[in-house]
Amino acid sequence: MGAEIVTIDPVHPEQVFERCRSVIGSGGVIAYPTDTFYGLGADPMNPEAVKRLFAIKGRQAGQPILLLLHDRSKIGEWAAGISDEAEALMDAFWPGPLTLVFTALPSVLQELTGGTGRIGLRVPGNEVTRRLLEALGTALTGTSANRSGGPDLQTAQDVAGMLGDKVDVILDAGRTVGGKPSSVVDVSAAGLTMVREGAVSEQELRDAWHKFKKRT
Repeated sequence: MGAEIVTIDPVHPEQVFERCRSVIGSGGVIAYPTDTFYGLGADPMNPEAVKRLFAIKGRQAGQPILLLLHDRSKIGEWAAGISDEAEALMDAFWPGPLTLVFTALPSVLQELTGGTGRIGLRVPGNEVTRRLLEALGTALTGTSANRSGGPDLQTAQDVAGMLGDKVDVILDAGRTVGGKPSSVVDVSAAGLTMVREGAVSEQELRDAWHKFKKRT
């Protein structure tokens, strides 16, 4: 049986969001649009849901999974030691396609950190995604909606073709913008460590960093 595809009404999304909340609350997995491509969402506090997410993707243990947050006020639920430098990058690029890697709280599932003790967090620029997160009242895993190593997917129909027999609900909000994936920067220690250059260029990050340094 294929996944249920639900099309969002951007004016009145409540019914669709309630369906997603029911699925997530029961340990299910949804596919939903993010800043660039579709992602796979599961409750990051549910070990069985996270385990299922790895199985759906064919992802190896030890590979971390980033989380999407409704807003930056939720960071303290997942991360410790939020530096002034991290705050500066959030000021410059959130909401948007920049994932920041923090020291994880001990309560964060090891599967999400890949055993590194660090957790990637992002407040997405996609308004539909933020509204979904607000309605759910929880963070969501933000890994790409594909099999590991497969192409990134921009439409609900593409997700259905690759993963339709594995996920519970696909939230269809039209084609995502595509392009480069989110950039990833490690802010868990002093300084700025570029993990992956993506939609936000390294030069843009360095410029924001230097502006912060001039102010301090």
